[in-house]
Amino acid sequence: MTDYFEYKSGILHVEDIPVEKLAEEYGTPLFVYSGANFSKNLKELEAAFGDVRHLLCYSVKAASNISLLQKVASFGMGADIVSGGELYRALKAGIPSGRIVYSGVGKTAQEMAEALDAGIFMFNLESSEEMHLLSVIAEDKRLVAPISFRVNPDVDPLTHPYIATGLKDSKFGIPIAEAPFLFAEAKKIPSLKIIGLDCHIGSQLTSTEPFTDTVKILIQLMGSLREEGINIRYLDIGGGLGINYSNEVPPTAFEYAEAITKVTKQLENVTLILEPGRSVVGNSCILVTRVIYNKVTPAKHFVVVDAAMNDLIRPSLYGSYHKIVPTNQLGVLPTKKVTVVGPICESGDFLAKDRDLPEVLQGELVAIFGAGAYGFSMSSNYNSRPRAAEVLVDGGVARLIRQREQYEDLINGESLLETPEDDILGAKL
Repeated sequence: MTDYFEYKSGILHVEDIPVEKLAEEYGTPLFVYSGANFSKNLKELEAAFGDVRHLLCYSVKAASNISLLQKVASFGMGADIVSGGELYRALKAGIPSGRIVYSGVGKTAQEMAEALDAGIFMFNLESSEEMHLLSVIAEDKRLVAPISFRVNPDVDPLTHPYIATGLKDSKFGIPIAEAPFLFAEAKKIPSLKIIGLDCHIGSQLTSTEPFTDTVKILIQLMGSLREEGINIRYLDIGGGLGINYSNEVPPTAFEYAEAITKVTKQLENVTLILEPGRSVVGNSCILVTRVIYNKVTPAKHFVVVDAAMNDLIRPSLYGSYHKIVPTNQLGVLPTKKVTVVGPICESGDFLAKDRDLPEVLQGELVAIFGAGAYGFSMSSNYNSRPRAAEVLVDGGVARLIRQREQYEDLINGESLLETPEDDILGAKL
């Protein structure tokens, strides 16, 4: 529990609003964000880096609702994007294009053109072919594209393999041994301007050591590049700072900043770029869901709820742990070992396996914590389930920031075939 998600007189509140009231008004499943918690995390990161030259670029992929991005913009921060859609969202929310960095291994020609037209701050390039495509598009537009190269330092981030992005067999980044050659090649291309060096080794890191090991490697590379006349002015060290889901004890914002700046303090005329996502929004949101059934078999006690893997895929995809609690502690029943599942027609549709939880009855509510990062943003319409609503609680006010999808939304953009009668007859035969 945090100051913003806590029990008051036995009833779970988000800030000053009872969760039960929100569920009654907006239905379930329901993502509920604490604006105060979100803002606090942003402010702490900003304060932690203090007078160090830096730019915080919130990682849009973590949670991309434009109301959240609007908050990011209100603090004067930038955005880390990985698609044309995220560029659209960031600009729509008021994040200045000059504070947007564009990451990702598969930027298309159209996406590059859109980003150039918008005047983004920097492209983080990940391959030779990508470099050449961007140079051609920029030349056609008579523009100069500001670039960095994302290098792969082969540092073990000590995290889940699916979210480790800096190992040598990762699809991300350029092998660090090849980086000098690409930088040298880019230097010769008039439509490209080298301004940065980029790296992101993974997500949900709970130690500062992988970060500092990576930065030391990047500083060595920067020295070599400067000897070749390539002046790196921006060092993008990505994001990846973890949060507490269960028993993890991740570094605080200040411990993280202290570890990084201790290594980078000797750098002159270099601005750090940081791309926090999970550490800002992860524990700023809960997923509220209602119990549909208790199903007891000789082998298991299943609690069937109305949220599912299409709403929160992390447990199914990563085997991730999310704390689950009843929203009402009054008259709590004894603890039982249960498996919490959703209605999806997949054996992998679970939110918790063999978890000791207070018994919850049909119709009661439970809250799933740590749902902010990669919760709604990875949700889908699998099994033709409308996606959940999103609510932002801020300053004692609850605002619906995304309406619950309706059945009509599921077929938006689809069309029925206009089948001639003879085709229908042929199909019957």
